[in-house]
This record gives sequence, structure tokens and C-alpha cells, in this order.
Amino acid sequence: MYGMVNKAVQDLLISKHGMEVWLRIKAKAGVEDEIFISNQAYPDDVTYRLVGAASEVLALPAAQILHEFGRWWVLETARHGYGHLLKAGGRNLGEFLQNLPNFHTRIMMIFPALQPPEFQCTDAAPGQVRLHYRSHRRGLSAFVIGLLHGLAEMFAVTAEISQEQSLDAGADHDVFLITWKETETA
Repeated sequence: MYGMVNKAVQDLLISKHGMEVWLRIKAKAGVEDEIFISNQAYPDDVTYRLVGAASEVLALPAAQILHEFGRWWVLETARHGYGHLLKAGGRNLGEFLQNLPNFHTRIMMIFPALQPPEFQCTDAAPGQVRLHYRSHRRGLSAFVIGLLHGLAEMFAVTAEISQEQSLDAGADHDVFLITWKETETA
């Protein structure tokens, strides 16, 4: 993963729990990097170790940390660093979700070594879509659910997200049903 991911994990943990806790998490994870360079590739293991150490230090399930990180990624990291790309992704939640494949294509122009997940929407209807998520990285469904909740917040809608299939439970990919109430726009 790129350094911007680890930097965002760091920013989230410092923001929510303070520098002292971050330093304990980093030490427990065996991460010696003083800073993460946004456009530098790091082994995925670094991110997984940081989340695992945060889970232990904070006595929280890793899934809860990943969910909060997903929200943080959308509402803080992406919005502040890549807001122009987010705005170009769609005018509402449904449109944005339908455009996710195009979003990652644009991101790959900035980060050519990126190995992004694949997203596909099916069964789209007003206020509902089924999102298929394929990734070579395991254990990130809670992160995706956090991303989806963050996107719902960004578009000022309340979304219900249920996971219908799980890669970690033996399916060939994750499937999420996302429903929300459409709002009138001016």
C-alpha cells in the first residue's frame, strides 16, 4: 500500500487517541518509520500490523478500527487531499458508487503502482445498489463498510449497509447491499 494509507492510519489514531498512544501502537507493530511518504509503496504487512497493534493497545476489535478508518479515509484523507476527484465522482451517493471504477482509474494515473480493488454495481435502483468488491487483500470488508458510511455522510444521506457475501467466509468476493433514502436536490 502507498504511504498515504499508513499516514492516514497515523492521522486517525493521533487525532482520536493522541501522540503517546500512536507511539505505543507503532512500537507494538514494530514500525520504525518516523514518517510515511505518501507516494512511496510500503508492504501491505505494515498497515495490517498497525491495525493489529491498534486493536491490542486500544482493546478494540480490528473490524471497529478498520470501519472507523474507512470513514476517516473518505471524510478526512480523501476529501482534503483529493476533493476534486471526489467531486468529479458524482452528484449523489448512487452516482458516485456507479462511478467507482472510473474513480480508481483516475487515481492510478497519480499512483501507477497502485493495485486498487475492483468495484462493480448491480441491481441499481433509486436508493439501492448492490456493490461487488474484489481485492487481493483479505480482511478489509469492515474498511469498505466504513468507506460506504463515510460516503453516505459526505452526501448527507443515511445508509444501511449489509454484507451479503464475504471473501473471508469463502465467497469469491464481497457483496454489500447499500440502501438509502433519496433526497430532493435543488
